Amino acid sequence: MTPIVLVHGFLGGSAQWQGQVAALSDICNVVTVDLPGFGAMSDMSPIPSIGGMADWVLTQLTQRDIEQCHLLGHSMGGMVAQAMAVRAPSRIATLILYATGPLGTIPGRFETMAQSKARAHTDGPAATAKRIAAKWFAQGSQSPAYKLCADIACQASADAIRAGLDAMDGWSGEDHLPRLSHETLIIWGDLDRSYPWDQISRLWQDIPKASLAIVPRCGHAVHLENPPVFNMHVRDWLEGAR
Repeated sequence: MTPIVLVHGFLGGSAQWQGQVAALSDICNVVTVDLPGFGAMSDMSPIPSIGGMADWVLTQLTQRDIEQCHLLGHSMGGMVAQAMAVRAPSRIATLILYATGPLGTIPGRFETMAQSKARAHTDGPAATAKRIAAKWFAQGSQSPAYKLCADIACQASADAIRAGLDAMDGWSGEDHLPRLSHETLIIWGDLDRSYPWDQISRLWQDIPKASLAIVPRCGHAVHLENPPVFNMHVRDWLEGAR
């Protein structure tokens, strides 16, 4: 079966997908990547644009002999996934856009990009990583999965945090949505404080072949807050694409 490639978001890393690798590997090859500057690639120089990250992931797939894949992008990784689908549509079998949107400025986010940049400069990378990671969960830092996310987030350097925020802040995929021809699944937690409903609904309404799955009582990290339901949606999607 066609493999699925998982692209993490801002302050994320491949280690956050352990539950998905375990749940999906019996039906397809699950490929995870760490974007430069984050996670296991924290020693690499970060890429300060969404398009640059998309090109980097496409190159990684080529080096791994992956000609076509199902592509799942989370948060900032969902922007990367959209850019990849525009750049190399034939290499994407289907899209899963998870807790993401068409605007990098993310209107309605828990704080503006400018505020995040200012606080990152003032507070430093570790404090910034922990503070933002807590925003991803409906239960905040009390979530059982918070420590995992915070530990991964803390691997990012100050340069990576700055580059990631700059990359998102300067990006828009709005004009490309009607031209995304792939079957697309949109997954969203209804308590997400990073990407409000208007961002999700824009994807759902403007991508021609979009389906929507809303997971109740979850925030920005559905795959960690409610793994059984998240994995069920992804598994059903992959099995339906056979």
